[in-house]
Amino acid sequence: MKYRKKKHIITAQRENEQAFLKEFSEGDWTLQNPLVKLNPYLLAPLTAIVLFRTGVPAEVTVTVCGREAAGNVVHTFPAQCEHILPVYGLYADTANRVLLTLSTGERSEVLIQTGSMNERVPKPTRCETDPGYMGDQMMFLTAAVRSKPVAVDYRGDIRWYSDANLNFALKRLPNGHLLVGTERLTGLPYYTTGLYEMAVSGKVFREYRLPGGYHHDQFEMEDGNILVLTQDADAPTVEDVCALIHKDTGEVLKRWDYKSVLPQDCGKSGSWDERDWFHNNSIWYDKETNSLTISGRHQDAVINLDYDTGALNWVLGDPDQWPEDFVRKYFLKPEGEPFEYQYEQHGVIYTPDGDLMLFDNGHFRSKYPEKYQKAADSYSRGVRYRIDHKKHTVRQVWEYGRERGSDFFSPYISNVEYYGEGRYMVHSGGIAYIDGKPSEELGSMALMGPDKDKLTLNSITCELAGGKVVYELEVPANCYRARKLPLYYAGEATELGEGQLLGTLGITEEFDTEIPAEAAGEQLPESCQASVTEEEDRIRFNAKFEKGELVMLLLTEDSGKVHRYYISTAAASFKAMCVGTFQKSDSREIDKFISKEGLHGEMKVQVIRDGILYETGITVTGE
Repeated sequence: MKYRKKKHIITAQRENEQAFLKEFSEGDWTLQNPLVKLNPYLLAPLTAIVLFRTGVPAEVTVTVCGREAAGNVVHTFPAQCEHILPVYGLYADTANRVLLTLSTGERSEVLIQTGSMNERVPKPTRCETDPGYMGDQMMFLTAAVRSKPVAVDYRGDIRWYSDANLNFALKRLPNGHLLVGTERLTGLPYYTTGLYEMAVSGKVFREYRLPGGYHHDQFEMEDGNILVLTQDADAPTVEDVCALIHKDTGEVLKRWDYKSVLPQDCGKSGSWDERDWFHNNSIWYDKETNSLTISGRHQDAVINLDYDTGALNWVLGDPDQWPEDFVRKYFLKPEGEPFEYQYEQHGVIYTPDGDLMLFDNGHFRSKYPEKYQKAADSYSRGVRYRIDHKKHTVRQVWEYGRERGSDFFSPYISNVEYYGEGRYMVHSGGIAYIDGKPSEELGSMALMGPDKDKLTLNSITCELAGGKVVYELEVPANCYRARKLPLYYAGEATELGEGQLLGTLGITEEFDTEIPAEAAGEQLPESCQASVTEEEDRIRFNAKFEKGELVMLLLTEDSGKVHRYYISTAAASFKAMCVGTFQKSDSREIDKFISKEGLHGEMKVQVIRDGILYETGITVTGE
């Protein structure tokens, strides 16, 4: 059996940073001969860091030269004598020209050679806009299928990406950092440990971990604390909890469990199942009403909760298949024409005047199976609703996408953005075709199906101003969300030092009953392809088993105390998969992740398989 010890990215980055700072301190690095390190923080191959000294304090303007002047990426760093400058916006497989201009008038040019791009980075097929429209901003796309996190410029040229499966919503915090889901999987289909607060350089300042993991979305409050979508660890249901975590410690301060306010078997969308009954995919706090607005895809419902009490205020959605008394009490009543309810929606946000915007995926467009719409007859749209809280009514005031029909139909993922009155972004990120026809399956699901070789994916991101499309980007992948951001934030300067590992993974649930097993006196068969990866805060067991085999992992301390962990080999079944980047090519392959919290000292690793106890020859260490 294979064993590997894996450093946390924060540890690896600290070591890398210390190494290039040591090299810098020991050398005579000048403006004309700077030290250059490509991908200094190991997560962003199209970034670099340039280090040199000047005799007097001077501002430095870094210009990464574009293919034309409109593509230049420019940022000015504050005056100092020791310059440690992150460089963003490089092109792949290119000797990039980078100009360094001092406030004293001195200049130099550096060539930074980059490597070839990861083959899973989606290359845009079309990008139409005025060269000046995007300014210094890039369109960031997070991954869903056949993709990696990526940022493209006004031409559709890729100017940033990450090799890591950073996932779900990517947002910029007021301090300029990015907040995005980690690549550290905790369970299929896409649950991860939590969130990274990081720079565009890839430098991780903090990882926020939660016992139930992270999925889909997060929202920073005014005080810096963060609303995070999660779930109860080891619970029979998923994606039905929101937690508020402390910005400095990662401690869970408050939580909302939707099972306490909603019936779980009502208002079912076509993707509903008992485990993923709600499928929460976005969260928004509204200060004006002190409330949380939450999107539940599998009930075709947007719900609003009182922030303090957690009580249900209202529901926006098709009232069919809900109890009449519940509808009378909570559902908003539509008024005005045209009006249409949303189905399996994503990406709820608020405009400054209190209107609610979302991406109406339009999947199925009915509560009744006999009326479900075929993909070829479907459409998705960005939509804006105006809610009258006193009258308990809702009015539709804007939409875009219906007119584009099935070519703009995304049955999952996607989002909208508000840039100002009449200026919106609509990102239809989950378009899929089988043999040239709109797919009845989500792109993430079809990728694992019998027709995967006939599968074509697309993602369309457009911006509208005054009702006209002023920007449109197409990418041959499915991309979870789009967000327009500059690579550098205002006043950005270098931030050095070790990142923080915050919060907790919790204690992994153990199997209480001892299972009788006959000692095999040998290691697990090679056919299982088993391995153990020991991380700083958890242990990963990976192997292949036949469906239905009874498997248990044992960790035995020197004291003789045994920790038992049941490993399910049942076939996994999902009716929704918003991120497919963690899919296994072989359905027999399983992962079991065990938090080190509550584990102590050295522990022997053993495996029970169908009543036979196998040795591994591996020991791991607790916290």
